[in-house]
This record gives sequence, C-alpha cells and structure tokens, in this order.
Amino acid sequence: MNRPDGRQNDEMRELTFTPNVAPHASGSVLVSFGNTRVICAATIEESVPGWMRYQKVEGGWLTAEYSMLPYSTHDRKRRDISSGKLDGRSSEIQRLIGRSLRAVVDLKKLGSRTIWLDCDVLQADGGTRTASITGGCVAISIAINKLMSAGKLNDFPMKSLIAAISCGVYEDEVVLDLNYPEDKAATVDSNLVMTENLSFVEMQMSGEEATFTDEQMAQMIALGKKGVSEIVVKQREAILAADKAGPADLQDLAAAFGR
Repeated sequence: MNRPDGRQNDEMRELTFTPNVAPHASGSVLVSFGNTRVICAATIEESVPGWMRYQKVEGGWLTAEYSMLPYSTHDRKRRDISSGKLDGRSSEIQRLIGRSLRAVVDLKKLGSRTIWLDCDVLQADGGTRTASITGGCVAISIAINKLMSAGKLNDFPMKSLIAAISCGVYEDEVVLDLNYPEDKAATVDSNLVMTENLSFVEMQMSGEEATFTDEQMAQMIALGKKGVSEIVVKQREAILAADKAGPADLQDLAAAFGR
C-alpha cells in the first residue's frame, strides 16, 4: 500500500516545535505535524474559578479552549461566535485536551492559580486534537518553568509529559498519524493519549461504518506507543530550547511553515 504522502505505515509526519511564538503568554509553542499546525499558548492567572473558592477546593485549575481559525480548512469555517455558541466538535475536543493535561499536573502543587491553555488551529490536515494535546504539554511546561525560575513555586507540578497520536485502518492496513486524506477514508479511527512512560490517559477508537479486530486494535496501540515515544523526545528538546531562546521571530515562523 502507498500512503498519500509516501510514508511507511509506522512513520509519523515531520514533527516540529517552535517555542515562544506568543510573547504575552506564559508559555507558547507552534506545533506542526506535517501540514497540521496549531499554536498552543498557556496563560497563568493568579486566581481560581469561583466554584473552587465557593467549595473551598485546594490548589489550582487547568482548562483548555480549542478553535479552528476560519482559514485553517479548505472551505472557510465560520467562527463559533457567528452562531453564538461553540460547535459540538470543538466543545468535545477542548474537554479532551483539558482532562488529558489535568491528568499529568498536580493541581495542589500549582497553588491558587489557573492555567488557561488556548489551542488555535492555523492549518488543519488531520490530527488537530492530538497536536493540541502534544503542543499543550510543551506550552504548559514552559509556563511552569518560568514560575519556578521566578521562585513562585517550590515543587514542580508536572508529574509527567503527555502526548497524543492518531492511528487508524486505511486501505485495510493499520497506519500511524493519519493526515486528512487518510482520516477521511479510514474505516477505523483512533486517538491515543499517553504519558511519557506509555501509561494511557485516554483512548478513542471507533469504526466508521466498519468493525475492527483484536489484532488491529493491538497494532494501533503498538504504533501509538511507538509514536508517543518519538514525540516525547522532541517535547523535551523543545522545552529545554525554550528556556534558552527569545521570542520567535518571523524567520522562525517561516521556517516552521517550510518556506
């Protein structure tokens, strides 16, 4: 089988991180999985939601917002504000992003703070939710490192890195990191969220008017673990590089877009 972009079945798209793309955020990164590009920006507020104060819940909170910019797809996508509400897909994805990242952040160690993670899709070519989780982890790690450097935290609240990757059955074969043509034609689609030690946080796996076998499920899980192991290495590199780099400039962004 030939994949649309010529990759092997177990091969991810090119993965890059460009840190510090949003200088007013506490931590930010442009994450690119091939032609899928998402800006993930973490902002830390020195307060917690009202429900936490009312219920006297210790620690802090982490929440995510996800949006596809109108020009991120081939046909212009209407902004949610145009219809007056968040569409169902975006709502489901931002809940996934938030609960995935809360799984690896010790909110009590965070203190009475809120981490807002904004994930804005600049270009969509499949896997925007997995890219958002993967890039979100990097953005939050950068933001927390800044808090630690400023002496505002005593203990590092990140328990683990976390990453996500898609797998699926395309033309009767199990493949890793589906791009849009593959995702559109896949008979089985899965999104796997894992920690750096390959513990599962969430698995989304479903047939598209089709079924899948135990063997195919095992193959998707094995490919997912391979992908996450590769991603975590690059996440660590990006987090370390962000500490040494200044704000990203236009040259950095142009390079991230392959120009």
